[in-house]
Amino acid sequence: MSTELAWFKSSYSGDEGGNCLEVVACKDTVRVRDSKDPEGPHLAIRPATWAEFTRFTGLIGAHRVIR
Repeated sequence: MSTELAWFKSSYSGDEGGNCLEVVACKDTVRVRDSKDPEGPHLAIRPATWAEFTRFTGLIGAHRVIR
C-alpha cells in the first residue's frame, strides 16, 4: 500500500511558484525535491545531515546583506 507524502515549502517561499525546494520528513530520511518538477527525482538525506545543512544555511543567512 502506497501513501502520499506530505511535501511542504518554507514559509519564506513566495506564492509566485518555482525556484523552491519542497521537503518531507520520513521515518529514516528527509526527502528534498524541486518544486518545479514534483514528479521528478528527489534527494533522500539522513536527518542528522539535513539538520547540519539547515544549521549551516542559517549561519550564512545571518551574515547576508539585504539590499
